[in-house]
Amino acid sequence: MWARAFFEDATKVRTADEVKAIEARTAAEVVVAVHQTSGHYLHTDYLVGFGLALVTLVAMLYLPPEFALETFPVGMALSLAAGAYVSEWLPGLRRRLTSRKLLEENVRKSARAAFVELGVSRTSGRTGILVFVSTFERRVEVVADIGVETAAMGEEWTQALAKLSAAVASSESPEPFLEALRLLAPPLERVVPRAADDLNELPDAPHAA
Repeated sequence: MWARAFFEDATKVRTADEVKAIEARTAAEVVVAVHQTSGHYLHTDYLVGFGLALVTLVAMLYLPPEFALETFPVGMALSLAAGAYVSEWLPGLRRRLTSRKLLEENVRKSARAAFVELGVSRTSGRTGILVFVSTFERRVEVVADIGVETAAMGEEWTQALAKLSAAVASSESPEPFLEALRLLAPPLERVVPRAADDLNELPDAPHAA
């Protein structure tokens, strides 16, 4: 339910409005991209299937009913398939059984790829900023171009990023994310102020995939 809300038209409109509000105060070009997932986690599905197949084997060996020898391969194969299917359709379980390092690495790679693919790296002042949300992993990655000195924005920027991450990691609605997105404006306005002749070079509407 939480993930689907990011792809609804109403949320897209509100996100675009937040981006417009930020860009009214800064020369930075902000792009929000929301992806359903940043990686393939079939190995986790197979791990769940293997675990269920092992439980099935132990049950068939030690429970009072006696099973014919030829039923063992069938029972284990069905258990493997059932476990993999359950893992695929229970994202919370799948996420918990996948290493945190792999989740973060996949989101980081996808964000950097999207930064190039969406043209965020091609603004005239190199002031593009990508806010990349991956809903399965429940993670957000912010990628800033070289024209945005993130170090100069200090603790205010760091806290804004932390609130974005917390909103994506634990919220059950997009609202906390949108509230956290607004917090990017003050440090950006201070370090990358909007010029009188500033042009909007990138779409305000979020990119969803």
